Amino acid sequence: MKSKSVKWGILVVAVIVLLVFAYNTCTARVPTGYTGIITTFGKVEDFTMDAGLHLKSPVQEVVLMDNREQKTSFTTQSFSSDIQQVDIIGSINYSINKGTAMTLYREVGIDYFNTLLMPRLLENTKAVFSKYTAENLVAAREKLSLEIREKLSNEMERYGIHVVSVSLENIDFTDSFTDAVEAKQVAAQRKLQAEIEQEQHTMETRQAAERQKISAEAEASVKKIEADAGAYAIRVQAEAEAEANRAISSSLTADLISWNEIQRWNGVLPQYMNGGDGVTLPILNMRPTETKDTEFRTTE
Repeated sequence: MKSKSVKWGILVVAVIVLLVFAYNTCTARVPTGYTGIITTFGKVEDFTMDAGLHLKSPVQEVVLMDNREQKTSFTTQSFSSDIQQVDIIGSINYSINKGTAMTLYREVGIDYFNTLLMPRLLENTKAVFSKYTAENLVAAREKLSLEIREKLSNEMERYGIHVVSVSLENIDFTDSFTDAVEAKQVAAQRKLQAEIEQEQHTMETRQAAERQKISAEAEASVKKIEADAGAYAIRVQAEAEAEANRAISSSLTADLISWNEIQRWNGVLPQYMNGGDGVTLPILNMRPTETKDTEFRTTE
């Protein structure tokens, strides 16, 4: 009885061991965010496992590859087209294609970032930087990032590596170049300030001249209006006098003229008269005058 119990105990333990062995050798668990690469006696199979629990052959092994988007920082040195040394700090975001992960593992391996991606990233960064002068690099950070990403993406797509983005976080130059750039910027700012002040002065001068022109035009308009008003008044007065004269002329008759002459005569005859040809003749006094002889005869 006791021996039977021992046998059953051994059998249960054997079954448990067998189940544990079978579970460990015939199943594979792939975590979320990973892709399972299956190898059979070292040969990479042409299919992958998604996240979850899977059955497999005891002679197969599963290699996990992270298929989530990853970010890695990098630093490097480069030279501009005018031979200025540039210190670069940046980062790259990337992910792998789950459907072609076995090809990437077969051709490159699990450490594909250090083996393939990082060297090509540094090489392309230097190639892009070498096309620009140091001065142009300062203002072209976003453009540089896009160019590096485009060149790197074209090379990595065949491996199933997707380059999401490349960011240049800092671009630093030597102290001598930085001082030269700052001096140039200061000079440019001073020039801009001088141009602004000159433009302001020109604008103020133009505005002052415009105000003077408007004032002069207004004054001239006032004088013209006054002159027109004066001329109009004179014209009206002249027309009124002419109308009066026409009225007087139309009312004059020979008898009226003679009557007015008589009314204005003081009883004294004129002493001279016009003899023609500009000669003025005296009018003889026809009244009798008393002489001494007459006075003498009268006395007698």
